[in-house]
Amino acid sequence: MLEKTLKGILVGTAALIALAYTFGYDYLFKGIRETYLRGETGSNIDDGTYFKSHTIAKGISVPWVKDSLYNKISLPKTLVEDLKLSKTASFLVIKNGKLLHEEYWDGYNQTSKTNSFSMAKAITVMLVGKAIEQKKIKSIDEKFASFFQNYNNVPLGKYLTLANLAEMEAGLNWDEDYNNPFLPNAKAYYGKSLEEAVFLRGFKNQPGTKFEYQSGSTQLLGFALRKSINKTIAEYASENLWQPLGMEQNAEWNTDDFGMEKTFCCVNSNARDFAKLGQLFLNNGEFDGKQILNSSFIEKMRTPTKLSKEAYGVGLWINNDAAIKHYYFRGLYGQYIIIIPEKNMVIVRTGMDKRETFDEKDRPKQVAFYVDEVVKNFD
Repeated sequence: MLEKTLKGILVGTAALIALAYTFGYDYLFKGIRETYLRGETGSNIDDGTYFKSHTIAKGISVPWVKDSLYNKISLPKTLVEDLKLSKTASFLVIKNGKLLHEEYWDGYNQTSKTNSFSMAKAITVMLVGKAIEQKKIKSIDEKFASFFQNYNNVPLGKYLTLANLAEMEAGLNWDEDYNNPFLPNAKAYYGKSLEEAVFLRGFKNQPGTKFEYQSGSTQLLGFALRKSINKTIAEYASENLWQPLGMEQNAEWNTDDFGMEKTFCCVNSNARDFAKLGQLFLNNGEFDGKQILNSSFIEKMRTPTKLSKEAYGVGLWINNDAAIKHYYFRGLYGQYIIIIPEKNMVIVRTGMDKRETFDEKDRPKQVAFYVDEVVKNFD
């Protein structure tokens, strides 16, 4: 009896495995291996080492200059309690181009590299801007089909532009869901092939007619970028961001099994280096006397779009409704690079906040809270 039962279990398991491969769900096995079998319930900020990656090489490091008041003013008690409750790894404050405050928890420190998650979307858009500046891409309004001609044969595909992808107005047949393992986010994150995960999914809306945040959009944007630069995206990021910004460490950009960067996520870096990306926006694209990114493209990125109800720009989230206006890179579980122009400040927060709440425009309320607390404390 026991032998029959075991045989039945083995046959059933084999059938499930066969079905998974037949219908394209074999990525679930990697997902299970890299989450549940490691004691996790899903993706986390430390899982970058479990995936293939390309190195974003630094050049000559230019460390942050520390403010004279560096770490001499404690964070407000209410803020510290919230940061601990939300499992924060790092919290940095830059003011007037100097490191004013940095604090780490739960064993993390200034050299700890954590997953950017969707903050990488803004990095991808920045690199597209650089490619336009270098005339590798004609313009942000260029048709996606000029890179991948088969999109001319997909219903609505011929209308898709790089701007639609960057502004989250692509209209893809893509449901942004981080919990359902059968939806495309999981396949893009854990799967072997990003081409298989995102190409030719079709459209549910005509491009340019509706705002809908979709990771597939930034991945398609990444494919267009990769095709235009004739090198890996990590190499391009090294040449045009990490080296000229004097980053303190190499970063790693996770890839699929074929070496394509996951441009919708997954730049693994430290909080100090993330902060330099924010400072670049405060400086209108300039660093150390050199123009790293065209100021007009910087302005385009931080200008809110009408279809997003002015909550999103080109790769960046924007809150001009707040008393203290700000915009920011945003990643899953509360990865933020927050830029506060009127106070000449940058805030970086990394960690694993799974209790996010959102305003009516799908912006995390936590960001406005961080801005208010930091400005009250350090202004």
